[in-house]
Amino acid sequence: MPAIALNPGRLAKTKMAFTTRRVHSADLRAIDTEFENPAPGDLVLARVEKIGQHTGLQLQNGRRAAIHTGDEIIVAFGERYAPDQFEAEVGVENGRCHLIAAGGLAGRVLCSHARMAPATELTPVGLIANRDGRTVNLRDYALSPVSYVGGLPVLAVLGTSMNAGKTTTAASLVRGLTLAGMRVGAAKVTGTGAGGDIWSFTDAGAHKVLDFTDAGHGSTYRVDNAEIEQVMQTVLGHLVHAGCDAIVMEVADGIFQRETAELMRSRLFRTITQGVVFAAGDAVSAVAGAGMIAEAGLPVIGVSGVVTRSPLACREFEAAAKVPVLTKQQLSDPGFAADLIAPTPVLRSA
Repeated sequence: MPAIALNPGRLAKTKMAFTTRRVHSADLRAIDTEFENPAPGDLVLARVEKIGQHTGLQLQNGRRAAIHTGDEIIVAFGERYAPDQFEAEVGVENGRCHLIAAGGLAGRVLCSHARMAPATELTPVGLIANRDGRTVNLRDYALSPVSYVGGLPVLAVLGTSMNAGKTTTAASLVRGLTLAGMRVGAAKVTGTGAGGDIWSFTDAGAHKVLDFTDAGHGSTYRVDNAEIEQVMQTVLGHLVHAGCDAIVMEVADGIFQRETAELMRSRLFRTITQGVVFAAGDAVSAVAGAGMIAEAGLPVIGVSGVVTRSPLACREFEAAAKVPVLTKQQLSDPGFAADLIAPTPVLRSA
């Protein structure tokens, strides 16, 4: 493999992205400048050529750093599914690729939302290699695979789409269960690697927070269901080992997204999940989505998210469905939250 040394001085000036937070910098020894066909999770040293939609990069320590033309950054190749932003795949075209997520993913944009600026352009300098000359991949630093054997109450948060209020819903549940005296594990099992959700769950008081990046994936788009199930089992299993009493698990994007839809049909997911809180943006999508989840054999214990901002929308939903609306204030209430994970969930006023 043609490679040049990655000296410590150059590495020290390089901005390493959030997606690489489990990577040991001492392992980064060389740059393969003549690589072909990168794989998801491969680390790449890239030069910023033209600033576009993303003007910053989440660093390993969580700080959002501004990026400038000429900066060198280390990110991971990955796919992205984000209806409000970009759809992208792993790849380089004419010597360029794009920064497709602020958490640190590189790929080739396939399509974008109309409100998005063109993606920030990168020139891949080369893939990062270790002392053995092997390309460094996020999987090299993944948590050891384990099987989740059950035993803990698990509440799942699903939603209609991006920005439906899933993370706020999940964080509110974490807060309520924590105030009830529980050691709450928070998990995000699908999505695009970024720190925002992790910090939201941590700030809400979670005892331990893990996500798919801890299982070696910068993104779960186009990952097959068997592997998604293994990610879920590994993350939940490690939360059990961390001494958690209950788990709040967020599933990214909307229920039409392939990975989410397959999880809903998964027997393992149905077995693990005690109840689902569904985040929606309006009454119509709340009614339709809650119905689809119930048809998949999952117990919907409430609807929350953006729809709860509108009393009129809540009344519309409650007139059309038998599922209760759960506000973030209710979910954050310790007595209310504790009732949700009872063997037979109890719903009462906060």
